[in-house]
Amino acid sequence: MSGTLNKVMLIGHLGDDVKLHYFEGGNCIGRFPLATNETYTNRQTGEKVSNTEWHNIVVRNKAAEICEKYLSKGDKIYVEGRLKTRQWQGEDNQTRYTTEIHVNDFTFLTNKGESIDSGSMQSQGSSAPTTQAQPQVHQAPQPSSTAHEEDDLPF
Repeated sequence: MSGTLNKVMLIGHLGDDVKLHYFEGGNCIGRFPLATNETYTNRQTGEKVSNTEWHNIVVRNKAAEICEKYLSKGDKIYVEGRLKTRQWQGEDNQTRYTTEIHVNDFTFLTNKGESIDSGSMQSQGSSAPTTQAQPQVHQAPQPSSTAHEEDDLPF
């Protein structure tokens, strides 16, 4: 196979609110941490083990503004995008690296009925921009608790 693929799909909870940064020309970028959890039972000790992995999420322009408006710390979201590593010089003149997920599609998974007017969320879901240059936005119902089953496999 001669092609390559750089695709990431995550379901997790926001570790903080979305932070927006505006540039000249009206473009903006939004960043937020996303936590994914892995839980399994250690076969030798019978103890439940839980590991949290943190991901740096980046959204751009209108999608970033939608995320800032409707998401807050603790909300559950599905993101789909690609990995990008960038580097910069730190204050101590050391080269630093970070790996980010640049989002091209996302779906809100938290039921916002309690925290915002449900009418505004329904209108947001139906009028969200969906062009190739902009990430697609979907509103999905909260998955049922029976869909999440724990097993004792560590992977």
